[in-house]
Formats: sequence, C-alpha cells, structure tokens
Amino acid sequence: MLSIIEKVLFLQNIDVFDQVPSELLAMLAAITTDIKIPKDSTIYNINDHSDAMYLVLSGSVKLHIDNREISTAKSKDAFGTWALFDDSPRVVTAVTLEDTHLLKIDREEFVDLLADNVRITQAIMKTLVQRMRNLVNRIDISSNK
Repeated sequence: MLSIIEKVLFLQNIDVFDQVPSELLAMLAAITTDIKIPKDSTIYNINDHSDAMYLVLSGSVKLHIDNREISTAKSKDAFGTWALFDDSPRVVTAVTLEDTHLLKIDREEFVDLLADNVRITQAIMKTLVQRMRNLVNRIDISSNK
C-alpha cells in the first residue's frame, strides 16, 4: 500500500497529470485505490461500463479487441483514461500479462474533485489539448506525404 506522498511522486510521472501542481496531486492521490491483480486477470471487458481509469505501478496490461492487441500498458502508463470524461462503454478488453499493481481512479470521485478544483481541471485540459494538437499534426504530416 502506497502512502499519499509515494502516490504523488508516481502521479507526477503520468502524462495526463504532469501539468498539475504537486499540492493538487495530493488531493488526486487521496482518491486513488491501490490494487494488486494476478496474472491473466481481466480488469474489464469491451462494452463494460466505463467507471474508472487505471495507472500501472508495476506489471503490464494487454489492451485488445477480439484478441487483436491494441497496446500494452506498462509501468507509468495510464489506460482507461477516457472513462474519466465519458460514460460510453469500454472499447477494449484489459487483461494482466503478469502480476500487476495498479492505482485506480474512480470517475465519480474524480469528477467531484474537478468540480471543486478548477486548477486541476485546467492543468488536465492543457495536457489533453496538447495531445490533440500532436495527433492533428501527425495526421496532417501523414496526409501530406
């Protein structure tokens, strides 16, 4: 079980939260749940209700559709991120490839935290906008080839 300080140090390395000041990350750390999941366990299935985001402390998680691997989440990776912002069903299945240690962020608690802390919202939005700009740039570059 990680302390709040250990969670803050970890959250500082997660791209979605890298613009959030440390003192505000402590509030985010307080709503995370520390969970350990054995190898070959399903965390969620495609079309499940989206209710949480996960951060990999150690281990790895395969994200797939019909056994076609989409990506693998490893240490310091986040997955299920859009669940914090959108209540659409899951678009992939997540299965542990080894014993895995995660931090789970529940959407309802996260939304409550954002409602009370505009600075956290602004910092996260800044990161998400940057991701979108990078994606648009990549699309633009590949379409101009």
